[in-house]
Amino acid sequence: MSRFLAAGRFFFFLLMMSGGLLTAQTALAQAAAEPAEVPPPPKRELRAMWIATVENIDWPNQRGESPEQYRREYRRLLDAGQQAGLNAVFVQIRPASDAFYKSNLEPWSKWLTGTQGKAPADGEDPLPFLITEAHRRGMEFHAWFNPYRASMDSVTRRLAPTHPFRQHPEWFLRFTGKLLYNPGLPEVRAHITRVILDVVRRYDIDAVHFDDYFYPYPETGQVLHDEAAFRTYNPDSLKLGDWRRQNVNILIRDLHDSIQTAKRWVKFGISPFGVWMNKSKDFPQGSDTRAGQPSYSNLYADTRLWLEKGWIDYIVPQLYWSTNFRLCPYPVLVEWWSRNHFDRHLYIGHGTYRMFESTRSDTTWRNPRELPRQIRINRATNGEAMGSVFFSAKSVLRNPLHTTDSLRQDLFRYPALVPAMPWKDNVPPLPVAGLTLRRTGPTVTLSWQSGPPAADGDAATYYVLYRFGANEPSSPNDPSRILALPRPAPGFPATYVDTTAVPGQAYAYYVTAVDRLHNEGRPMRVISTGLQNVELAVGQSPAGTRPVASAPVAAPATAQPDPRFSSPTGSESPDKAAPLIKVKVKEKPKKRGFFGRLFGGK
Repeated sequence: MSRFLAAGRFFFFLLMMSGGLLTAQTALAQAAAEPAEVPPPPKRELRAMWIATVENIDWPNQRGESPEQYRREYRRLLDAGQQAGLNAVFVQIRPASDAFYKSNLEPWSKWLTGTQGKAPADGEDPLPFLITEAHRRGMEFHAWFNPYRASMDSVTRRLAPTHPFRQHPEWFLRFTGKLLYNPGLPEVRAHITRVILDVVRRYDIDAVHFDDYFYPYPETGQVLHDEAAFRTYNPDSLKLGDWRRQNVNILIRDLHDSIQTAKRWVKFGISPFGVWMNKSKDFPQGSDTRAGQPSYSNLYADTRLWLEKGWIDYIVPQLYWSTNFRLCPYPVLVEWWSRNHFDRHLYIGHGTYRMFESTRSDTTWRNPRELPRQIRINRATNGEAMGSVFFSAKSVLRNPLHTTDSLRQDLFRYPALVPAMPWKDNVPPLPVAGLTLRRTGPTVTLSWQSGPPAADGDAATYYVLYRFGANEPSSPNDPSRILALPRPAPGFPATYVDTTAVPGQAYAYYVTAVDRLHNEGRPMRVISTGLQNVELAVGQSPAGTRPVASAPVAAPATAQPDPRFSSPTGSESPDKAAPLIKVKVKEKPKKRGFFGRLFGGK
């Protein structure tokens, strides 16, 4: 379906109608120009970084480190991401047919332990630790697999006895000094699917993620010898290019279905080369670019088709060029992808590693305003580009050109929820239970418990805690009012201590439950009057439910009635959450929008 409301296309359409005075690139650049008053960041936006393990690019710092050392380094990366405002990490757990986790299918990675096939010194599987540490910081964990790369060289004697090459050398091709799986073999596709589903079933990951390596990038004078598979497994007599694309299509389609069957909440996303096809190569659907290695023709990855068919949940094109790069300008590609993601999520991959380079081919990356400019371009697409992923984690940790400071202080200055995926799940969790507020001096402590599972069986995964003035209009769309995104351990009640409350000031706190796929439920509210040194208040539902007091306490503080809602409030014992009882209220029903349904306001 065409996206006439996408900002990039809208500007382009207007400019073409007015005589084409400006290109789409210029239009988006103007739309993203820093305004006099910077608009607030969106409430929902994916903000992530890739943590590359191949060749120890990001983590661990070197091969064979002790578990204590690589755990410390990993926490340091996550802490840097959390401070910058990120809400997801893409961690490479299978860089080359090896594993950063305990596997019966492939050997331990040499980039973890120093020797392929050698287990960590403490005998522990590091993947649960990697996932838990991300979740503790409110970050999704995307398990990053390289599907076809089997080794970074072709010296097979170094491969571990458990490497698949030892049992099935016929599965592999040699190309430019590397060992690759042959995508044309059904046995290869079955093995790759088996490896990925093993992780999906055994670990608490949020997504399966592929990078841009499918068929290898072509190199002059080099030939990929897959002729035997082409003759044997080509019943439709396709041309070589179409046959190769079909091989990758089958893997993507079948893997999507398998992941959905195994765990319906696990996402499947891909980060391809940034150009699907150049329009100049007689591809009218392509982008107005001159890239040398388009994914459709050179890597045999028809990413646009995967989006159109719904075989992937999100795409992260690697737009590693700057806004001024002539062959592949960033604004032109953002505009193209905004029109070609077929209602699946579009996030943008930023080449932040280029700020460390001294290349003369794209010097714009040396400007500290380039990355903020790119993020503003994304946000100018009227919600089509829904987030950013940075390659790689080092560029977040090391703060080149103070760009991480820019994220923390400006562009990502408020928390953001990951965008929801209604095609996977659109049922919000039920409201929280037992919301209580206790104020002692300047400190406000809130506690609550998860409500019962929703109709689809999902309970809360984390919560959104908002804070407003007691008589201030409330809206769930204002991220500046998000105080925290607490994520307690499963089965444990949530507690949050607000140390920023001003003595004597009344506040309204709202708590909403959010499920695994980021559907946000209805709020519960509690009010602190700020008039007493010691307060105890019980939560209520703005939609018409009310708590009932249990044992009274001395000088209890009661939640103040909100003039916009009809729910009364009571008090309760500090040691026991008050039960919630639904009360029928006769009133004329009226239609309300999303914000009204969520917060109960007008």
